[in-house]
Amino acid sequence: MKILVPVDGSKYSLEALKIAIDCAQYKKADLAVISVASHTGGEGVDLEISAGERARINERLEQQAASVIKEACDVIAKESIKADCKVVTTFSSIADAILSTAEKDKVDLIIMGSRGLSPSSRFKMGSVASQVVKYSDCSVYVVKLSA
Repeated sequence: MKILVPVDGSKYSLEALKIAIDCAQYKKADLAVISVASHTGGEGVDLEISAGERARINERLEQQAASVIKEACDVIAKESIKADCKVVTTFSSIADAILSTAEKDKVDLIIMGSRGLSPSSRFKMGSVASQVVKYSDCSVYVVKLSA
């Protein structure tokens, strides 16, 4: 069994990571952890910023994702289990990057937080989680936090 955990540094993704660690230990599953850096200005996108500024923004996004991955891997290391941790970069949506990674890596289960870093709204599940649940070919365990 292979479990994918997308993390973004939110309290929701940290709780999802904890649950994924428990599940991986119980099921003797392989654990893969990703943080997605969604780049700005892909082909066909006309942004009114210079190429240099776009490169700086993308570099900051990758650094943030790398920091989140390091934090997640530190949590995993304390539990003495192995995990494949990586930053995934994309010009498409974060949900698409998660789904593509799950498909490419032949994941059996995605465990993710119900919300991410976006400001809270009246909706109980964020747009990324909604898209992953809707379009995933594998099971998705959505972790919510009690109010």
